[in-house]
Amino acid sequence: VQLQASGGGLVQAGGSLRLSCVASGLTFSSYGMGWFRQAPGKEREFVASISWSGSIRDYSDSVKGRFTTSRENARNTVYLQANSLKPEDTAVYYCAADWNTYGRNWREYDYWGQGTQVTVSS
Repeated sequence: VQLQASGGGLVQAGGSLRLSCVASGLTFSSYGMGWFRQAPGKEREFVASISWSGSIRDYSDSVKGRFTTSRENARNTVYLQANSLKPEDTAVYYCAADWNTYGRNWREYDYWGQGTQVTVSS
């Protein structure tokens, strides 16, 4: 199983980025997908998650209204559209796959991508 995240970069505050995560080696449509982030010196935190069909989405309070997650099962891809970015959004962003659920606890996820760096300048 491989999860390949991309789309990170350097952006000014107020800007946008679209992160993508392509999965291989698993039946993608059977997995809940999550996005997490980790800043230097901080714990990994939940950002967003999406159910197998995409009908249920969950967001942390810190990104709700600014970030949107979606998926294309035909392309084995999950997305995170990040708008109105703030300096405090700076972190490495990870996608993860979970067979049983699409929760907020990173320890429940089965597979992880390598992460993509998002840096927001003020």
